[in-house]
Amino acid sequence: MAERIVAGGWLRELRAVPDPRTVLVCFPPGGGSASAYRALARQVRSDTAVFAVQYPGRQDRLGESLITDLRVLADRISPELSVGAPRLALFGHSMGSTVAFETARRLEKAGQQVIRLFVSGRIAPDAPYAGAIHKAPDAEVIAELERLANDPASVAILRSEPSLAELVLPAVRADYQAVETYRFELGSPLRCDISALLGDVDPTVTAEQAGEWRRHTAGGFELSTFPGRHFYLDEKVSEVADFVNERLV
Repeated sequence: MAERIVAGGWLRELRAVPDPRTVLVCFPPGGGSASAYRALARQVRSDTAVFAVQYPGRQDRLGESLITDLRVLADRISPELSVGAPRLALFGHSMGSTVAFETARRLEKAGQQVIRLFVSGRIAPDAPYAGAIHKAPDAEVIAELERLANDPASVAILRSEPSLAELVLPAVRADYQAVETYRFELGSPLRCDISALLGDVDPTVTAEQAGEWRRHTAGGFELSTFPGRHFYLDEKVSEVADFVNERLV
């Protein structure tokens, strides 16, 4: 078992702390990359090191093969987090919530303590889910991205820039396939506390659905809403950072 988490492989260091009291590891949403958490990392407690997972097929891993199975992602990520200390917390948004959950399962099974799992903008892992966006034409995939975006115009450029779409959409499709083919497997509930977060007008998950995460922990559970849509985090970084910091004390 390694002595500490280090950058490289699947992890990118967003906030370096020489002797951290806590390590927060962030899991990007579908189509996202490690850089999605840079703003949050800047506002996390000074005694907390922040890492973000870098999925293959994007940014500095652009040339690597895409992975279309959430469990495989968790299998690959969890060994890099298997450390004895310090305190470890996981934060996932959207698809990243499910990957973080599956990773937490593997870590606890291996004897690694997780102090808290933050799941944002995502239904519980055992909730029924149907979708086939990963099989849809490019125009429909882009339309779905526009539906979820805080600013649809920022996504619409994919319609007029085929070269950009060719670069971006493969990872998006792979992530949608991973989400749409994921099937929950029964197992022991997590021992760590779970905090569920969501935007109050998120079109992908209701507060009632987010509340179902409570069934997946033997520890404490809480549900908190923030003003905004699916990607509320991009607009409420300070509020989410305050929320996280209070729970890492």
